[in-house]
Amino acid sequence: MSRIGDFADDDAAAWITKSPDIGVAMAGFTHAVYNKSRLPMRVRELARMVIALDNECVVCQNTRDSDGPVAGVDEDLYDHAAQWRTWPGYSAQERIAAEFAERFAGDHTRLRDDEDFWDRCRAEFSDELLTDLALSCAMWLGMGRMLRTLDIGQSCKITL
Repeated sequence: MSRIGDFADDDAAAWITKSPDIGVAMAGFTHAVYNKSRLPMRVRELARMVIALDNECVVCQNTRDSDGPVAGVDEDLYDHAAQWRTWPGYSAQERIAAEFAERFAGDHTRLRDDEDFWDRCRAEFSDELLTDLALSCAMWLGMGRMLRTLDIGQSCKITL
């Protein structure tokens, strides 16, 4: 049951009424992450799922993009997100994105100082793509933790 308001368990958006100015701004940020990012969708979705697992956010884990199948995103991508290091279905760029997401969520200062990671990252990402990845991870981490902490929409299955 939601910790704020009397929202249905399958309503992931009504919370905006409790903070309309910030909520609308967050909706704009969310729109930009999903519709303006230059990241390949498989990279975006794997990084998002790694953070969703870290956040234990069910609504985030259940979210899918309707264009996913066209972009090569299938359930295997989501089902193996926890095994991003070893599952053979991920590219080098996808693995770097997953590593970035995991460490961004759980060990950001060690990530900042890991020169080996940044060397590997530079081989896969331009500054522009890395910026899109970092901003996306910031949105997913914050929104996912907010939704999970306040127990909002945890039975939702969102299709973007």
